[in-house]
Amino acid sequence: MFKCFKNDVLDQKVYAPVNGTYRFLESLNDGMFSEKMLGDGVVIEPTDGHLIAPIDGQITVVFETGHAYGIQGENGIELLIHIGIDTVNMNGLGFQPLVKVGQKVKIGDSLAEIDLNAIQSAGYQDSVIIICTNGKSIKYLLQEESLVKVKEAICVLE
Repeated sequence: MFKCFKNDVLDQKVYAPVNGTYRFLESLNDGMFSEKMLGDGVVIEPTDGHLIAPIDGQITVVFETGHAYGIQGENGIELLIHIGIDTVNMNGLGFQPLVKVGQKVKIGDSLAEIDLNAIQSAGYQDSVIIICTNGKSIKYLLQEESLVKVKEAICVLE
C-alpha cells in the first residue's frame, strides 16, 4: 500500500476490488449514491464476480444478505463496498460472503463471490460501488470508462 503525507493529511490509495469498467459515482441511477449522501466514491461495472479487499484493514460490517461490506483501513479510513442497486431485495441470493466481522484483510484477499447473472436476471444493476464513509474526498486516478483489473489503483482518499 502506498502512503504519503501531503499538507499533513495522510492519503491512501484504494485498489480495484473487481475487474471491470471504471465510472464516477455521479454516473449511477440512484440518488443516495450519485448525490454522495453516504460519501464520495467510485463505481466499477464488474466483468466477473470475484470481490477482493481494496485496502488493508479490518472487516467492520458484513450485511446478512452479502450485498455490502465495511472495511476500516489501518489509518482509520472507512470504506463501504456495495454490490448493486436495490440488491438487498435479493435476500442473499447470488452473494457468497467469504469474510466475517472482525477479520483482518490485506489488499487482494477474497471478500465474496457474486453471481452477476443472478443479479441481472432479477432485474437489478450489478455495479460495485466503493464509498468512503468518513468524509474523505476522492482524487480519481483513472479516466471514466477505463478498464480496470483487481489490485489496480483506482483513487486516492484525501
